[in-house]
Amino acid sequence: MRTTPTTRLEADTWIAVLITYGHLHSAEPGPDETWIVKRTTASTPQTLHHPVLAPDFVADVLRDVHRDASGLRR
Repeated sequence: MRTTPTTRLEADTWIAVLITYGHLHSAEPGPDETWIVKRTTASTPQTLHHPVLAPDFVADVLRDVHRDASGLRR
């Protein structure tokens, strides 16, 4: 279990990795440590209002990636 909150640098790194591997369509930094992310070209943009929300978002994306890889439907 973490004992410190997620930093902006950690959130930036995770988002960059997801984009690099094609798991996110786009991610735009917003004001006050926010991110606006889109998983696909057709998806609705989501706002991550604080870096602390990034690990949950990343976990959801990775869970979907693993489901897709195993052949299960989303």
